[in-house]
Amino acid sequence: MFTGLIEEIGEIQNIIKSVKSAKLRIKAGNILEDVNSGDSISTNGVCLTVTEHSFDSFTVDVMAETMRKSNLHLLSPGDRVNLERALRAGDRMGGHIVSGHIDGMGTITKYEKEDNAVWVTINAEPEIMKYIIFKGSVSIDGVSLTVAYIDDTIFRVSIIPHTRDLTTLINKKIGDRVNIECDMIGKYIEKLLFKKEQEKKTGIDMEFLSQTGFI
Repeated sequence: MFTGLIEEIGEIQNIIKSVKSAKLRIKAGNILEDVNSGDSISTNGVCLTVTEHSFDSFTVDVMAETMRKSNLHLLSPGDRVNLERALRAGDRMGGHIVSGHIDGMGTITKYEKEDNAVWVTINAEPEIMKYIIFKGSVSIDGVSLTVAYIDDTIFRVSIIPHTRDLTTLINKKIGDRVNIECDMIGKYIEKLLFKKEQEKKTGIDMEFLSQTGFI
């Protein structure tokens, strides 16, 4: 579990690709101070497991499903990535609850400067947009941000100087793909409502199962 508050920017040192999967070696600094094999590190918003580490780098395996769903398959040596260690019990929750299991990708379509902030416009598919809520939280390449505008096909977030300086978001180009994780609370609510609707249609609910001896 993560918060979406990026701790540092890492750099891809090496990529070994298989047919559908890959192994990444990532250069890092402070986040390696207490790292152990098996720890989780969010890399551009994707929860990955440390398999090897040294004083200045760590290695992770990326399975085929993650390669398909995320922008990790677009990385090359020298590219920079947002990094965050897993949340520890007792830490402050400064961002929002981020699982590191992204929903898919969006495309940056526009940057617009306004005083000390930069507006970023992102286009996304309907299956992602249905979970994007005005003034709700969203994780973009692992960065916890607040949705400030939404319509049927795009949403916009505003990047303050602190976020600009400590993440890779403003350094991307128009047309670049970013990883998106929607707020998980909305997905849980949808699942529960769908279940209730199905129970109404079939007449099978917990009471019915109890009365008929199934539970």
